[in-house]
Amino acid sequence: MSELELTVNRTIAAPRETVFNAWLSPATLAKFMRTAADGVEAAHVTTDPVKGGRFRIVMVTPEREIPHSGTYLEVSPHTRLSFTWESPHSLDDSVVTIDFAEPAPGQTEITLKQVKFRSEEARDGHIKGWTAILGYLADSLVLA
Repeated sequence: MSELELTVNRTIAAPRETVFNAWLSPATLAKFMRTAADGVEAAHVTTDPVKGGRFRIVMVTPEREIPHSGTYLEVSPHTRLSFTWESPHSLDDSVVTIDFAEPAPGQTEITLKQVKFRSEEARDGHIKGWTAILGYLADSLVLA
């Protein structure tokens, strides 16, 4: 079986430093790390955003709580963030890498890649989830 992976891109109307830092702040993460179901927010978020540090995000839907956690593998300020992604639908050694580019002043281009899923269905669900999350991130930074 070939290794399943995904890539999701989004340009956000905010400076690269602001967008990068949003991924490290528990309060900000709680605003945008939500399921693709509108209006459902992360209930609990903790981070230790240093190489080797851990994070925990519990997304809550009306039906259940969905735990996510991982270890930061790379924290390169304003350019790259990489972490393991432990969720019910990805493999234990799944890794998410986010690259941050600034194509123009006040604009940030995010390229999010994730590797290793239990199935194509799980990968496709994560594409939908990450796409929604990047949209929520853009909305939360506009409202900030």
